[in-house]
Amino acid sequence: MRILLAGIVFLLFGVRLHAQNPQAGGNHGGGAGRGGQQMTGRFYGKIVDSLTNKPIEFASVQLIQTRYDSVKKARKEVIVNGMLTKANGEFSLENVPAFGQYKLKISVIGFKAIERPVAFAFNRGGNSGGDMSSMISALDKDLGNIKLFIEDKVLGNVTVTSSKPLFEMGIDKKVFNVDKNIVSAGGTGVDVMRNVPSLNVDIDGNVTLRNNAPQIFVDGRPTTMTLDQIPADAIESVEIITNPSAKYDASGGTAGILNIVLKKNRKVGYNGNLRANTDSRGRIGAGADINMRQNKINIFASLNFNQRKSISNGETERSTFLTDTTTKLTQNDKSTWKGDFGFARGGFDYFINNRNTISVTGNFGRGEMKPHSESDIYTDYLLTPPVTAFSERNSISKNIFRNTGLQLSFKHNFPKSGQELTADVTYNKGTNTNINTITTNYYTGSTANDQYIQRQNGSGDNKNIIIQSDYTNPITDKMKIEMGVRAAIRQNNSVNDFYIYDKSINDYIYNPVQSNSYNSKDHVYAAYTTFTNQLKNFGYQVGLRAESSNYDGFLPAKNESFKTNFPLSFFPSAFLSQKFRNDQEMQLNYTRRINRPNFWQLYPYIDYSDSLNLRRGNPDLKPEFTNSLELSYQKIFKNKDNFIASVYFKNTNHLITSTLKPDSSLGKPVLISSYINANSSYVTGLELISKNKITKWWDLTSNFNLYTSKIKIDDPNQPKQNQFASWFAKINNSFKLPKNFSIQLSGDYQSKTILPPGGSLSGGGGRGGGFFGQPSASQGYIRPNYGVDAAVRFEFLKNRVASISLNVNDIFRTRKQDIHSESYGFVQDAVRRRDPQVFRLNFNWRFGKFDASLFKRKNNKSDNLQNDNGGATF
Repeated sequence: MRILLAGIVFLLFGVRLHAQNPQAGGNHGGGAGRGGQQMTGRFYGKIVDSLTNKPIEFASVQLIQTRYDSVKKARKEVIVNGMLTKANGEFSLENVPAFGQYKLKISVIGFKAIERPVAFAFNRGGNSGGDMSSMISALDKDLGNIKLFIEDKVLGNVTVTSSKPLFEMGIDKKVFNVDKNIVSAGGTGVDVMRNVPSLNVDIDGNVTLRNNAPQIFVDGRPTTMTLDQIPADAIESVEIITNPSAKYDASGGTAGILNIVLKKNRKVGYNGNLRANTDSRGRIGAGADINMRQNKINIFASLNFNQRKSISNGETERSTFLTDTTTKLTQNDKSTWKGDFGFARGGFDYFINNRNTISVTGNFGRGEMKPHSESDIYTDYLLTPPVTAFSERNSISKNIFRNTGLQLSFKHNFPKSGQELTADVTYNKGTNTNINTITTNYYTGSTANDQYIQRQNGSGDNKNIIIQSDYTNPITDKMKIEMGVRAAIRQNNSVNDFYIYDKSINDYIYNPVQSNSYNSKDHVYAAYTTFTNQLKNFGYQVGLRAESSNYDGFLPAKNESFKTNFPLSFFPSAFLSQKFRNDQEMQLNYTRRINRPNFWQLYPYIDYSDSLNLRRGNPDLKPEFTNSLELSYQKIFKNKDNFIASVYFKNTNHLITSTLKPDSSLGKPVLISSYINANSSYVTGLELISKNKITKWWDLTSNFNLYTSKIKIDDPNQPKQNQFASWFAKINNSFKLPKNFSIQLSGDYQSKTILPPGGSLSGGGGRGGGFFGQPSASQGYIRPNYGVDAAVRFEFLKNRVASISLNVNDIFRTRKQDIHSESYGFVQDAVRRRDPQVFRLNFNWRFGKFDASLFKRKNNKSDNLQNDNGGATF
């Protein structure tokens, strides 16, 4: 009888629902505005008997919102979602628009009906502590165990913004939403970073955050991929954390964390995206995304393919004073990179029940590049009389890389809202194979009188596995404790074989002197805990992280081993915040971090891959420790404009810096680049970020960074350099025009700045060989440069589901790498330019239908109220 009555109640509820929403399932225009993509979330929980704690089946759960009736000129209540609880008492209301306030109404025969306000606890200004998963967690709201006949549990209310802007600013975390950035459409992760405030990108794709190479994560975990191996269209957002708390990996030295969030959708139904692009160099690209969710299963997949043609040229002038004879080298270079790469990602979420979820995600990337460079080299020996030599170098290479990643995650939500336990295992593997043939012709006058041919066969692989578990317990609504453990294991193997062509036998001869191989493995073990509390308008968070690591290296050819143990180190963090009237807030934070020497910095033998730039690591390097202090002020204006000012100071002990020293072990004096630990260094700066809505159709985001830095090295052979101030500025304009047109115009300027020490040449996510890494050095400077990018987009079809865009980078051909460097017996000036004025035409089409009846779902009768305009994830 009870089941029958419950069915009648739900039937009446369904009739009322249809009557109040006669267009349900028809128009599906959404509430995000004229085809804009609507941010949606989920309310879920469990209904139990207050006396027995047993689940209550067939309870009616309704989500109600007050809306304005334009016909009656009055506000009325409208049911926007609802269902009957399952046998275990659980309910889940899917695809709930994230904007506005709701009322949850629960009723069942034999129990007292209850009503309570609910809303998504989405913080507009960014969440304290810079939690990378805060946005997703806020839109997946656990209402806990709801007991009938006891005191109502009033859930916290919060008002959320009605749209998703290009850039979201918080006092301790910033979020850049890539979907709004039309300049990077069809490009790579490097193109995305050029438009992110606070980030500077050199022509080789190396990224710096406040003048330092940041630690780059993908979905919150380290990756073996470089930024140019990640398609821009696969990126959902970029999160910037300038001073991470003890919750995060302590590695990264003087920089913060750059987290790339890849696209993933959990909306009920199906949705996807198809895209294609071509550029002015004849390159093409294509991609597709698909997401399907039915009951307890959410499946997602994406595929991207891009061709590449990169052109660069440069000129180098170098004077060397190693012996009694001074030599002056002038080198003109021209290089072309051709190739293609593909990226695939897929996975699924299995919702065991409302509080337990298992997720599996995999990604695979593969690419093949064929670099070709030509160099004309003029060498003047300043003798009496002077002697001039000319040589021509031709390099032909073939590089193949593969990247594979797999992540298994488990999440358990406790009945108490905000209390959760997560555990995950992440595995990444990257492999590469390189074949490089260098032919050098030596000339006397206009006649070639000698030829030297060298071939390099290189291969390598790197693997890392990370095991991590985190626990969060909100003791009260103002107080919480977090703790976790983490183990990271990384392994690198590298082989470089060199061969010299012998004309007498018409074949290559193996060169054991220059050839080398190296294997390394390092382990990092960590545990942390943080405590957060809010006392009226004053909040604080204190944390402590402990890490221990060890490094093992092995040279197979020489049967030599190296071992370095980094003992247990502690990394405290403290965050203090004070809110003032009129949406103002100040925060003072302190952290301690570490930067351990990487694979190539520890490599003990000479790298001959570039005969004009020999390198050798230093196995005696120590890790560097950085103490960071930052004071920030934020003001949110009534019109939602946002302004943040930050003063920061960083002091580093044992800074890893590059150095050039003469070496005679090769039979003649040569300069070899290596690494040493400086005594100390410091960086101090002021950063200003502002987001302004100039008019209804013009949004402006601007960023200014003023800084200075200095390194102290007790080495009389290192030249001294005067300290000076440098600055960096970036602006991003977004214009909404009539007829569904929009324009984006962005630009950046870097003033003269001290040359970095080179301690992180492979950092920053680029291809390497860039000029940015650490804060400063006593070995040179970078001359000013700037660049401007632009894009225009036209949206069409119903709900603007299709778009065509045209973007161009470096409009005025001004971006370049212009470096002056000097050291003992060495002075050099080098200028390079890469890929100016490249036009790219893009097409994009979104599709989807969020009508769960397509999958014959029976537990949610109101799914047909949701939109069918498709789109990117929230």
